[in-house]
Amino acid sequence: MPELLPQLLSALILGLLGGGHCLGMCGGLMGALTLAIPPEQRQRRLQLLLAYNGGRIGSYALAGLLLGLAGWAVASGPLATLLRTLAALLLIAMGLYLAGWWSGLTRIEALGRGLWRHIQPITRRCMPVTSASRALILGGLWGWLPCGLVYSTLLWAASQGDALRSAALMLAFGVGTLPVLLATGMATERLSRLLRRRGVRVAGGLLVMLFGLWTLPGPHQHWLMGH
Repeated sequence: MPELLPQLLSALILGLLGGGHCLGMCGGLMGALTLAIPPEQRQRRLQLLLAYNGGRIGSYALAGLLLGLAGWAVASGPLATLLRTLAALLLIAMGLYLAGWWSGLTRIEALGRGLWRHIQPITRRCMPVTSASRALILGGLWGWLPCGLVYSTLLWAASQGDALRSAALMLAFGVGTLPVLLATGMATERLSRLLRRRGVRVAGGLLVMLFGLWTLPGPHQHWLMGH
């Protein structure tokens, strides 16, 4: 349990500072949802945006739970140390991505393109978004959009070897993505600009990499705990 808090914080930072990538993947949809609602119905606009994001975040948690079950099966065997090492390396790689020093993680988006080809036609049936329930379903479907950052976080979460922990990490990641996407949907650019500042991203990336080094098996863990 002591190591869960830094992991949750890592997931939250990944979502929060990965918002620039999220804008590229989902920003268009957020804009479409906003434009589909009359300006005078601002309360309804917020309700639909929250429902959409709730469905999206819920799909992340579900994916974490399902893939976490596979990770639990591996962690229960002799490959537990290898799985923990993989988790640490993924965390370091994601820190490099957040800091803008390496973007190789985006290459794994090809893994989900086959599944997305089957899901995408269903999303069209939910448009236009005229109710919170429809927005919730659309968000749940859109959560499976191929995204290198989401997939990398999902693999890291699944490598924890605990399905519930994997789901919790993906939930924290999803909550982290909420401010930027919600601010975009509500036409609030100040927060988005702040989170895209290089100094903020580098600091967040370094913190995530530090958690990755702490996760990596070895005697250095005791030194890091002491500092």
